[in-house]
Amino acid sequence: MRRRTVLTTAILAAVATPGIARAADPGPSVTKKSTTRLDAQAVYFVSYDGLVNNNSFQKNGLLTYKGYQYAAWYTADRHAVVARRALNATAWSTITLSHTLKSDDSHNVISMGVSRVDGRLHLNLDSHSDGFFYVKSVAGLLDTPASTAWSPAVLGAVQTSLDGVALTSQFTYPQFIATPEGRLQLSYRVGISGNGRNALAEYDGSAWTALGEWSGSTGTYTSAHGSSTARNMYLHGIDYDVNGRLHSFFTWREQSAAVMCSGGGITNHDTGYVYSTDRGRSWRNDAGTFVGTTGSSNTVSVTDAGLVVDPLDPDHSLMNQESQSTDSAGLPHAIISYVPGRFGQCTTDYVADRTANGRAFHVRKNASGGWQKTEIPVPLDSSQRTRLILDRYDNAYAVLPHGRVAGASKASGYTDWALLYDGAGLNAFGEVVVDELRVRADNVLSFMYQEKSSGTTPSALHVVDFGLPA
Repeated sequence: MRRRTVLTTAILAAVATPGIARAADPGPSVTKKSTTRLDAQAVYFVSYDGLVNNNSFQKNGLLTYKGYQYAAWYTADRHAVVARRALNATAWSTITLSHTLKSDDSHNVISMGVSRVDGRLHLNLDSHSDGFFYVKSVAGLLDTPASTAWSPAVLGAVQTSLDGVALTSQFTYPQFIATPEGRLQLSYRVGISGNGRNALAEYDGSAWTALGEWSGSTGTYTSAHGSSTARNMYLHGIDYDVNGRLHSFFTWREQSAAVMCSGGGITNHDTGYVYSTDRGRSWRNDAGTFVGTTGSSNTVSVTDAGLVVDPLDPDHSLMNQESQSTDSAGLPHAIISYVPGRFGQCTTDYVADRTANGRAFHVRKNASGGWQKTEIPVPLDSSQRTRLILDRYDNAYAVLPHGRVAGASKASGYTDWALLYDGAGLNAFGEVVVDELRVRADNVLSFMYQEKSSGTTPSALHVVDFGLPA
């Protein structure tokens, strides 16, 4: 039997310091500021119950750096586009790439990253267990945007490698992460769903290096129904905290349907957690025990002890690739979602059951080192993902499907989750793409969403901005 770390349910009490008068930090709030339109007719098709322009696992489809915001998407004629604006400006300037979307697959997202060491913008796009495409801007483009022309000349040619580093022919889920030193890392999956491994590459300002794989796909997992001998680790994210520690929550996706109570479900199980203190070269479980080395044969495996922080069997349609963040103390937080047991112990239709009864949960590590979990009392009304952000006061916000926003205060121990914005007027399809960096840059929650459509009829793509507590 695998050892598991079980979530505690204790709620931290607020402790006042005698003799010190201090104004209470504000709780969570959102104030809608503006909405701008990126594209009146962006490409639209529903695949894997999602849209290629608005899969929330994109890191980053929308980002802010040095006073400018950048967005990437596919147009109605399937061209990849990158746009920018000065923060709070209403007009976006666009660059159309030579690349066109190769298939109607919502996995084939565009992700952007910033290498602070040389001020370049990087893009990885259009892949699902096959070859990827890559674009790297000229050096310094992002450092002086107001005086740098925004034209095709500032973006390099579309490549099928990272400046000659091929990585893999089965590439999916690009996520760019900036290291504390300003280098840029690329997280990705090698292989296929149910039989894949997570890997990292790193750009130091002059060249890319493949660091290698860090999670394994082998080993036996056994549920109450059957066993599976292959899987992949789906990341909820990969993020550095204020102290330079790299955090990642994850779920396992088994290859064999034998582990489920019903073939209509999904083989995802358990919420796990690992961290790295050496820029992703080695990995430890929550207790600090070494569990794997990147680029070696000893990678993080389903049979490693101490990985699971919230156990859940494959019978509840647990979502993969939800979201995570870290607070001002470097403590990790995540959003997970599934169909709770009060609605039954066996989901038989993944999409229908999650839409009818799915709920999101806030999972976090507290200052005492324990794990706490709180249900967000807002029905998902969708099979899709929720995004998590934390404001400057460490209040938590869950950006739910259809652009709804719920919040909880740090002061309450994150027990007072409530709906702050109901998404009225957005007509958002489902998942949204959140600008993680803008929250830190100017205290604004900004996300990209696409309007509902039908079939393959293009629809409008927007960015909406909300002010957070000052």
